[in-house]
Amino acid sequence: MPLRFDLTTPETDDRPVFLSGDFCDWYPDLPAFQLQPIAPGRYQLDWPSDVALPDTLVYKYTRGGWDQVELDAWGGGAPNRTTRRTSGSCRDVVPHWRWYGHAVNPAWWPRLALDEPIPVPQLNTSRRVRVLVPFDYEQTDRSYPVLYLNDGQNLAGSGSDYGSWTVDRTMALLAGQHRHAVILVLIDHGGTERVSEFTPDRTLAGTGNGRRYLDFLVNTLKPYIDTRFRTLPAPVHTGIGGSSLGGLISLYGGLLHPGTFGKLLVFSPSLWISQTVYRDARRLNLPQPMTVYLYGGKQESRHMVSALNQLVRALQHAPERLNLTLVVDPSGRHNEATWGRAFLPAMQWLF
Repeated sequence: MPLRFDLTTPETDDRPVFLSGDFCDWYPDLPAFQLQPIAPGRYQLDWPSDVALPDTLVYKYTRGGWDQVELDAWGGGAPNRTTRRTSGSCRDVVPHWRWYGHAVNPAWWPRLALDEPIPVPQLNTSRRVRVLVPFDYEQTDRSYPVLYLNDGQNLAGSGSDYGSWTVDRTMALLAGQHRHAVILVLIDHGGTERVSEFTPDRTLAGTGNGRRYLDFLVNTLKPYIDTRFRTLPAPVHTGIGGSSLGGLISLYGGLLHPGTFGKLLVFSPSLWISQTVYRDARRLNLPQPMTVYLYGGKQESRHMVSALNQLVRALQHAPERLNLTLVVDPSGRHNEATWGRAFLPAMQWLF
């Protein structure tokens, strides 16, 4: 059997796929090295019998030009591939492709559909809220799941002085995989009131207003969003997420309001600040199934991973209704850049 290249990619479009490398002076679109589609997102090429195989083959995949070369899952450059095989199959995956010189197709970016202060009567204040809808929201009549994200200042665009998750860019990347059909609601934190608003009950930082903040999300903001936009309002389609203290209050969104939030995105939660979080987790009573994505990095603190494992044990009393995964990143740190990279696989898993 000749050497076969078997390529899978979640991004499907009409552009052809080519193999390029040192064997052809890196020409990106030679007809002899065009892979043939055999299924959606699946391509194959048998090595031409009239071309000699080098001892070590160095190669990449393109969509017909170096402005359309393969990229990694986050839209960054992918290293060259190598193989010393002379027969059998090279099974490769390309998660993302450059789009005519762009890391992401500019047309796939989500649209900012709302950017305004929303009254928070529970706390006698207001809060800036932004809503990102899928790029093709206006071209459909479908309804969408919704993810409410805390610490909105640090989530889109250039973010704040702390950095950005760049969730807008991630949603554009997911659009290439047709997995972008989620409305994101970005809620700014309260500045000096952030610690209080993101901690329920009494904590090491004092008595928090987290219950009032969650009441705002459940009884003020969510009804407003469901009225303004085409949403799927049921808990199974409604998520809440955040990191650090924003991860803690997101966890409590599920613990205290499981009838509203059925999907939890919890990154590096500040479990240490709460004196009752494990007890509260053990008391979780689920009226319907809940999906939880927990993430933490080994480089954050010496206690992060052990605290997450303790939380998992506390939550595992209801496995028949709880779909939970814990992702531990060996290089993960406590910052926006880390959480931004974690956001893409979390969205793929949750939605």
